[in-house]
Amino acid sequence: MDDFDGLLATARTAYARGDWHAAYLQLGQARSLSELDTADLSLLGRAAWWLGQVQESLEISEDVFYRFQDDGDASDAAMKALHLGLLWFIRGDVVIASGWVNRARGLLQGLPEGPEHGYLLYLDASLALSAADLAPARETAAKLQLMGRSMRVPALTSLSLVLAGLADLRSGSTASGFAQLDEAMLPVLAGRLPPEWAGEIYCTVIHACHELADLPRMRAWTDATEQWGGQFVGDVVYAGICRIHRLQLQSIEGGWDAAERAIEQTGAELVGRNNWVAGEAYYQLGELRRLRGDSKGAEEAYARAWKLGTEPQPGESLLQHAAGNNETAWAGLCAALAGRDRLACARLLVTGVDIALALGHADEAERLCARLEETAAEFGTAGFRAWAGQARAAMLIAQAQYAGALPVLEAVVRDYRSLHARHDTARAYEMLAQAHRGLGQSSVAAADSATALAIYRELGALPDVQRLDGGPPTGRLPGGLTEREADVLAFTAAGASNKQTAEALFISQKTVGRHLANIFAKIGVSSRTAAAAWAHEHGLQPRR
Repeated sequence: MDDFDGLLATARTAYARGDWHAAYLQLGQARSLSELDTADLSLLGRAAWWLGQVQESLEISEDVFYRFQDDGDASDAAMKALHLGLLWFIRGDVVIASGWVNRARGLLQGLPEGPEHGYLLYLDASLALSAADLAPARETAAKLQLMGRSMRVPALTSLSLVLAGLADLRSGSTASGFAQLDEAMLPVLAGRLPPEWAGEIYCTVIHACHELADLPRMRAWTDATEQWGGQFVGDVVYAGICRIHRLQLQSIEGGWDAAERAIEQTGAELVGRNNWVAGEAYYQLGELRRLRGDSKGAEEAYARAWKLGTEPQPGESLLQHAAGNNETAWAGLCAALAGRDRLACARLLVTGVDIALALGHADEAERLCARLEETAAEFGTAGFRAWAGQARAAMLIAQAQYAGALPVLEAVVRDYRSLHARHDTARAYEMLAQAHRGLGQSSVAAADSATALAIYRELGALPDVQRLDGGPPTGRLPGGLTEREADVLAFTAAGASNKQTAEALFISQKTVGRHLANIFAKIGVSSRTAAAAWAHEHGLQPRR
């Protein structure tokens, strides 16, 4: 028993300092020697979850729940049921989460009010919020504020601020909503909350920042949370979640080569751990591939996002719009708009205006534009303001009101620059060029186009480069290859393996394989040797 007791003591110490890996290994070894008591088994389940061993964690936690229940410990059984409800909720399995919450409710009936009742209230309100019901959030926030203070439980106070902040945000009280979310994060960063609930608050706050396109606040809280996560040893589940949010920001700012590879890897790691964030990752992966001209890869990523519960809009409609399938793009976008609240609709409306104009639906485009302007005026973030300005400028240009579009677009450029949104900034310059050209100011228009083209080239936005720099690539690259495909083929012809090509181009080996399949189909070969001969015949050489 000395070895057993020693392993338990070491494991408990490791868990207390956030070294989940060591705690998991030592508790597992102790379990192989003898049965763990309920408290230590609970630690093993929580450590497993932090390391991404989700199925094992859920099985152990259910075992712990039934032990508490069999022992007649209703309070601890209810808390474990709430913990399981949270884990299933984070995974995106709302129905199962609701089932565990209901178990906790039954156990807590008749018990004196304690912190467990507060966590129950929070999960109930969160489930209601996921169904766009704001009333329970406001009522629960007030109750949790009182409970947190009277019981001196900082987690309940923070959770009350989260609910109140989300309710205010969704009601259009942006300043008040973000102020409460900011305050909710302070105990998180001070280490005063249980890590699982701290992580829930972080994810909620970052999602709200992203949804409202408040990118400066999203950057600030991502930076702060990465520092908070630094206290834990090893690559735990929240490190992956933070990484996805960091990569979402990186995708907006540039650095697409590295971002694509990292998002693909981290998104795959989060599947089954946090399906909501994994879905966001695959959607962002689809966006990068779409902007880089990899239509097939974008479709695959959007399909993965859809399976994980993330509707891939407006990206999917933009992909169809670029291919000239405007009716299909319009139908998909309208279906998405019909199923979302006004806040979630905001990022779809610019695309809706563009597609409606392409179809000649001027009245519908104006309706969507006005709707976006109302949303931007109510919520007031720079991102919403920029989207609304871009939509209005598109309307003015379509109506040949070029002089009126100029000041609108100049404000849009300022907003996009403040957000470090590189591709959006380039798009605004491209629209400025259209307006100046419409006014007969060809030299100014040429300068605007040159600015847009330089940004597109820097980013690697191949379809945009091709549009501004002489049309499709078939006149410059043989076989109808895209620039990325030409790069992959050139490295392959030079004798590079898929791994070497991936490292040289900062993409994944899987992406290299997909490009090679497309290349073989385009140039009509079935082997690397034949592809290499074709590349040499057409003079393709690695560019870097």
